[in-house]
Amino acid sequence: MALFPDSVKKVLVTGGAGFIGGAVIRRLLKNTSLQIYNLDKMGYASDLTSIDQVIKLMGIDGYGRHELIKVNLVDAKATGIAVAKADPDLVIHLAAESHVDRSISTPLQFIESNIIGTFNILQSLAKHWEKLPIDRRKRFRMIHISTDEVFGSLPPQGQFSECSPYDPRSPYSASKAASDHLVKSWFHTFGFPVITTNCSNNYGPWQFPEKLIPMVIMKAIKNKEIPIYGDGQNIRDWLFVEDHVDALLAVSAEGEIGRSYCIGGINEISNKKVVELICSILDEQRPKPSPYSRLIQFVPDRPGHDRRYSINPKRICKELAWKPKYEFNKGLQDTVHWYLNNLDWCESIMCKSNYKGERIGLQ
Repeated sequence: MALFPDSVKKVLVTGGAGFIGGAVIRRLLKNTSLQIYNLDKMGYASDLTSIDQVIKLMGIDGYGRHELIKVNLVDAKATGIAVAKADPDLVIHLAAESHVDRSISTPLQFIESNIIGTFNILQSLAKHWEKLPIDRRKRFRMIHISTDEVFGSLPPQGQFSECSPYDPRSPYSASKAASDHLVKSWFHTFGFPVITTNCSNNYGPWQFPEKLIPMVIMKAIKNKEIPIYGDGQNIRDWLFVEDHVDALLAVSAEGEIGRSYCIGGINEISNKKVVELICSILDEQRPKPSPYSRLIQFVPDRPGHDRRYSINPKRICKELAWKPKYEFNKGLQDTVHWYLNNLDWCESIMCKSNYKGERIGLQ
């Protein structure tokens, strides 16, 4: 089934060596004939293993359709050269620093990457778009991927929607909020064809092991303390990464220019419950004499820790006929199983990034 019209030939994915970007590129390789340009600075969490595996399995159909352009979006000149090289019909902008704890320790990196980087890609793409022939200008669009964290923290009731006011609480969410405003201003001021999406917490295979779910798995199998921030009752809406890819491709193909779409997994679960579920799954898949839950330890909370997130995905469900397919328990079981079978990759990327599982972000 064709995801895009035949007139769309080339796609530029920023941050394509990251967790979500890699999932997007793997799907595009498998399900389209698009030429894919992957613009990534190849930072600590960047990795091409999953993409290389797909290309190898595809053989001649995969080779030559994916090209890495190693560029940091903070470099305006290099960004402009990269855009000219890719000459895209579609841009999926995922490049961002995304780990809240790191934004507490090193906020400048988030300001530079998420705000200045988004400004530079907007500037370069706007120039590219203005020079396109009329038929290509009409089909061109940029999809800007953001987060539900820009909306702040919810009380026990209520949900985020496209109409929610912005109220970011961390350097990370503040930098993403700023990038959202930049993107929307380019639409309203210059008519630049953009669509914004705000997603909930993603999980699944190939996620860098500092994020909650892979971190818990790695700590548990190494018989190390599993930390839970505060009282563990912070609630997140969990979205399986392949469901997110489905949504992004639907928005890319059929979304309305200038519109925002909230993408949620409809899986609200406390951090404590997530950790307990992982321990239970590990008890089944890799049993030890005593339960993994004995490793759980409550630790001082993260500064400015948002209490609850919840997304109402009604708009994207109604307008683009999207809905999440993965129920959380099944998605989590599959994710734990994947990590247990890919421990070598986890150790390799942690070693490459010099990340040893330590806590980041304490003041």
